[in-house]
Amino acid sequence: MIRLVALDIDGTLLAPGVDTLAVPDPSMTEAVHNLHEAGIVVVLATGRMYPGTLHIAKHLSIDQPLICQQGASVHNFDGTLRHGCAIERAIALELIDYAANHGWPLAWFDSSRYLVTSDSAAARYFADVSQVEMEIHPAPHESGVDPTGIDIISTRETSPEVHVLLEARYGARITLLDFPGVTAVHAPDASKGNAVTQLARELGITLDEVLAIGDSVNDVSMLSVAGHSAAPAHCDRYARESANEILSGDGVSGVMEKLRDLLETV
Repeated sequence: MIRLVALDIDGTLLAPGVDTLAVPDPSMTEAVHNLHEAGIVVVLATGRMYPGTLHIAKHLSIDQPLICQQGASVHNFDGTLRHGCAIERAIALELIDYAANHGWPLAWFDSSRYLVTSDSAAARYFADVSQVEMEIHPAPHESGVDPTGIDIISTRETSPEVHVLLEARYGARITLLDFPGVTAVHAPDASKGNAVTQLARELGITLDEVLAIGDSVNDVSMLSVAGHSAAPAHCDRYARESANEILSGDGVSGVMEKLRDLLETV
């Protein structure tokens, strides 16, 4: 029996490539609403910061805690911080120097502010989808923001090398996620999987009663811990290897059908 459904947003509730202000279509919205009405807890788990996550939660009428920034920050619906995981200060300072020495932009952010050392398309996209102001700040470590996330924005060609170097240098002291041209750094205990596990425990729900759905590498941790997991047909190879089930259909239609099927078991 499924009592909690953890849903990624981009590429899962929303088809890849939609506008940054898009919301789930009426069919998806109805499916989520019906789950809620049936007494199933529905939780959003995303890489977005809180404002961009709240935008989707309000549309879906979900008032549960919001798992944001790959699990680095978990907010109550009203925005208060429920859990947060900051990166070690010494590591954060070294990452600034590393990016600067290579001439790469670096994003430095917590649950409410998003600072970048210089403008870039990747940073603008994240700010837009998170619905936060992008602040240009050449010395973000002097801003008073203790980062829960740091993105090194290099290139598609060099970002794999950045990952290898940071993994070798810091090991278990950080969590790394790779996106096209971006190496995302978080605290070691910051992941969607850890956030889903903790939230389920607080709600008295076992992981065997959790269904997680996501489409990419940042969803692997929650796909792996959930007793039931699925990924849409367009998912990347990391999600494909981690999910129990690969859904059929174009775009996110398979996700919607999975949610509808779940209702029949309630």
